[in-house]
Amino acid sequence: MNVLITGAKGFVGKNLTEALKCIRDGKDKTHPALRIDEIYCYDIDSTPQELDAYCQRADFVFNLAGVNRPKEQSEFMEGNFGFASTLLNTLKKHGNTCPVMLSSSVQATLVGRYANGDYGKSKLAGEDLFFEYSAQTGTRVLVYRLPNLFGKWCRPNYNSVVATFCNNIANDLPIQVNDPNAELTLLYIDDLIYDLVAALEGKEQYCNFEPDSVVPTPSANGRYCYNPVTHTVTLGQIVDLLNSFSSQPQTLVMPQIPDGSFAKKLYSTYLSYLPKEKAAFSLKMNTDPRGSFTELLKTESCGQFSVNISKPGITKGQHWHHTKWEFFIVVAGHGLIQQRKVGSDEVLNFEVSGESITAVHMLPGYTHNIINLSDTDDLVTLMWANECFDPNHPDTFFEPVE
Repeated sequence: MNVLITGAKGFVGKNLTEALKCIRDGKDKTHPALRIDEIYCYDIDSTPQELDAYCQRADFVFNLAGVNRPKEQSEFMEGNFGFASTLLNTLKKHGNTCPVMLSSSVQATLVGRYANGDYGKSKLAGEDLFFEYSAQTGTRVLVYRLPNLFGKWCRPNYNSVVATFCNNIANDLPIQVNDPNAELTLLYIDDLIYDLVAALEGKEQYCNFEPDSVVPTPSANGRYCYNPVTHTVTLGQIVDLLNSFSSQPQTLVMPQIPDGSFAKKLYSTYLSYLPKEKAAFSLKMNTDPRGSFTELLKTESCGQFSVNISKPGITKGQHWHHTKWEFFIVVAGHGLIQQRKVGSDEVLNFEVSGESITAVHMLPGYTHNIINLSDTDDLVTLMWANECFDPNHPDTFFEPVE
């Protein structure tokens, strides 16, 4: 299959192009039935001759080209409706009735605050043109009325408040929030790309828009295509999350980011704007003659991770906990973990090594230690505790194992 992407250098275009390259080159094996042969990338610096050749050979067209921040309002119609007309006429010229996708906008509903927008009017005109083209040629046309988009590679200080906030907070620049309670409906770029790739396989999802509504209604016989995975959040919520992400190198606390959540997608977006000097940060190593202990990561609900380094011949630990429990995972070196139930004489011995990585439970009510058995090499142990350390309630009591 040959795929033409117009607006290939834009936010959606770049993400889609790279996703299709991964499928084409066999790096993404999640679409075994989909074969991508050629990817034709067309943008503002391409030539009419290239568009002509691409339209002749394409088996599927993603029309992502458009204007959303023109110098003059008249450019909306020229850039959105005008190019769509050129594209469809070129396909007609070659008798190419391959499926065509149109990137439209919920602003084309002309509802509420979008009622008199020139951008929405130009998008609606483009939609009408595509539907008329479908009626004339029998072509499968897929019109997506997209909400606000966010994700990696989105241009800040342009037309995405999420991109602007992510970029500015990541780079210690000021942001302006006029109304923290203002709500946005957002679609994550990877969710959109997933749907666009599905469209190549004939698996797009359809919807309708009720009069005076910008909310899609799922319908198998719908006029429009859509992605049902959107997030409605306020500007204040976005800023609060971004500030928590920004402070993570200092607090080591990872906010809750459940699978599929807006927070998870926003965190990935935020990280893509980090400058080099923030991509790495130092951790506090608590050192003494025995070695070191360093907290790595804390979570709001699932404890914390640390790394312990013991010098040759050193024994660490010799304490127990009422409720706290831990995993000790030796990743380098050769050691012995010992545990004994408080009030008992029986010692449990676990010989551990980085050559055969094993996770050992530190059992509540058992005093425990870890001994470096090597005379020359450090013992490196990754540790996880089910709760973050609280100096006011440490739940840690000294008692030798033997």
